[in-house]
Amino acid sequence: MLIDSHCHLDRLAEEPTPESLAPVVQRARDAGVQQMLCVSVSQAGYQQMKALVEPYQDVLLSCGVHPLDIKEGFCRDWLEREAADSRVVAIGETGLDYYYSKDNIADQQQAFAEHIEVANRLNKPVIVHTRDAREDTIGILKDGQGVQGVLHCFTENWEMAKAALDLGLYISISGIVTFRNAEQLRDVVRKLPMDRLLVETDSPYLAPMPYRGKQNQPAYVKEVAQFVADLKHVSYDALCQQTGDNFHALFGRR
Repeated sequence: MLIDSHCHLDRLAEEPTPESLAPVVQRARDAGVQQMLCVSVSQAGYQQMKALVEPYQDVLLSCGVHPLDIKEGFCRDWLEREAADSRVVAIGETGLDYYYSKDNIADQQQAFAEHIEVANRLNKPVIVHTRDAREDTIGILKDGQGVQGVLHCFTENWEMAKAALDLGLYISISGIVTFRNAEQLRDVVRKLPMDRLLVETDSPYLAPMPYRGKQNQPAYVKEVAQFVADLKHVSYDALCQQTGDNFHALFGRR
């Protein structure tokens, strides 16, 4: 089962509507994508995102605020209320980003910890963004007392991957793995256990080869899955089956 475990369907158009999303979803289905997880990044944009994907039963939801968006507002009461919805299968995306924002590190850390607390209370996994914050990301996850989740769009080294795996987390690979300068990431992917691996697009960003430079979309997760299958020396079908099983083990929805 091919699944795009992380996409931002509400970012594919300047003013997206359920109707404008229809051809994107259909192209994904035609490519064999059976489910997509549309990931929240902001409190202000959440209701629009939720309404956008409402007609599509093969699109699941997360609820949370990206570390680069917490400056625009984050309320824990809002998160607890909205994330309790049965269609919401994950909390996030949350995490830490010290590459683009170093002036609110304490606020990022507090929001990350609160997302984890809500995830534990609701028994839902977290979707974690991390950049230039390896030690703090792992430290806060360790403090999360067994929280389940995934490090999405992974680009870090094997040491961080191993630390996440030791905490029981999953690792999700995006189209970056196909980029010419991503050999370190390819080495990590070769080492990752198959039962902790997910694939994603992070669309509309980071389109894989041969679409690099174009707008990404969920249909292109097929290219990521094929590339990862080749790295792992397994068949495409086996890779899709395993990553699909992993998705359902983590997010609990078939």
